[in-house]
Amino acid sequence: MAFEIPKTSYSGKVKEVKLGSGGKAVTVGGETAYPFYLFEGSMPHLPRIAMEVWDMPPEEWAEAALEPFAGVTGDPVTWAKKCINDYGAEMIALQLVSTDPNGLNRGADEAAAVVKKVADAIDVPLIVWGTANSEKDTDVLRKVAEVCQGKNLIIGPVVEGDHKRIGAAAIGYHHTVVASTPIDINLAKQLNILLGNLGVPDELMVMDPTVSGIGYGIEYSYSVMERMRMAALAQQDEKLQLPLICNLAKEVWKAKEAKIPAAENPKLGDPKKRGILLEAISATVLLLAGADVIVMRHPEAIRLLREVIAELAA
Repeated sequence: MAFEIPKTSYSGKVKEVKLGSGGKAVTVGGETAYPFYLFEGSMPHLPRIAMEVWDMPPEEWAEAALEPFAGVTGDPVTWAKKCINDYGAEMIALQLVSTDPNGLNRGADEAAAVVKKVADAIDVPLIVWGTANSEKDTDVLRKVAEVCQGKNLIIGPVVEGDHKRIGAAAIGYHHTVVASTPIDINLAKQLNILLGNLGVPDELMVMDPTVSGIGYGIEYSYSVMERMRMAALAQQDEKLQLPLICNLAKEVWKAKEAKIPAAENPKLGDPKKRGILLEAISATVLLLAGADVIVMRHPEAIRLLREVIAELAA
């Protein structure tokens, strides 16, 4: 007698969200089973990878991460185009690092002008990520939403402290918001409810559960994401039936293990391979937890993850 795999019936479904506009807009979500459980349900839209671009030249990146972008890190537009043309990026994540009040503290008008230039220069969906300083992000992201009306940007992080002002701008100028909470399923649900009460429709929301890399609490991130997917699919919790976005690159590459030179600690091996594998394997863990969009940095790590996605979906 042939062996039959025991199957679970799911009563819920992850909502579909369209990111970007035009011919290269992408749709994420739509799962009717746990990640890559294709024997139990469908996964109509495979996870997407967004390549990270900064709005200022990085000063503390590992050499391995800088190498693929030599000569373009001073210009976000050129950098974004290189990601698309040379590395096949299907989404761009523009990190507004220069607006950090503890750093350059660039103003909202200047930051929005940079975002507008990038948005006008590319034809793939654009994620715009602030600094997680509520007061500054409110000023910057509201201005970004205004000057990029019609682009259907994905703007975040939107937290409870600034959700009313940024959420209202997203509604008015039709952008998708990234509802961001600190690794807690209850806080995530609460923020989604608050944004919904404000008037942000589900089709303009994705969730950022806050993630980390291997060795820095990724098992906690995995557990919370797993619970979110269980609530969405098996418990019919409509407030958690939203796609998940993971801003992973900065978490992996800021770790000391991704930066330590071989001469300083030979036991850690080749620093270039080390950083790439840290990013690729961390991303694989998040894929299995339910990530729909992952922000990544190194082209080789992205190539490896694409192979993993293709293998899991085969």
